[in-house]
Amino acid sequence: MVQISEEDFESAFRDALDEVPQELLDMLDNVAFFVEDEPGPEHADPGLGAEDNAQLLGIYLGTPLTERDGGWAAGALPDRIVLFRGPLTRMCHDLEELREEIAITIVHEAGHHVGIDEERLHELGWG
Repeated sequence: MVQISEEDFESAFRDALDEVPQELLDMLDNVAFFVEDEPGPEHADPGLGAEDNAQLLGIYLGTPLTERDGGWAAGALPDRIVLFRGPLTRMCHDLEELREEIAITIVHEAGHHVGIDEERLHELGWG
């Protein structure tokens, strides 16, 4: 487990964002990033048990690019990628591993934004 302040986590997030392929970041359309302490009930995946939901590292909340139609943008709020500080810091042993896991989580959730499903993300090594 990595003991880290909120400020240092934000710094690790910024460092990890620099590791995400620029081509993927360029594909993000109307997406905002957030960091929350823990996943809450509003983030629960009904296909997962309570223990698995409590260990979520991040979540994409929005409409994937592949599902948007011509009228989608009218008044649409930004999609959200939320990272969960608690589960991320509990699974990592040091700051370097934390940065790497944050980058993987960003790529994974950004993949959902561009329309890649869970199975394919795992096949690509971003699971």
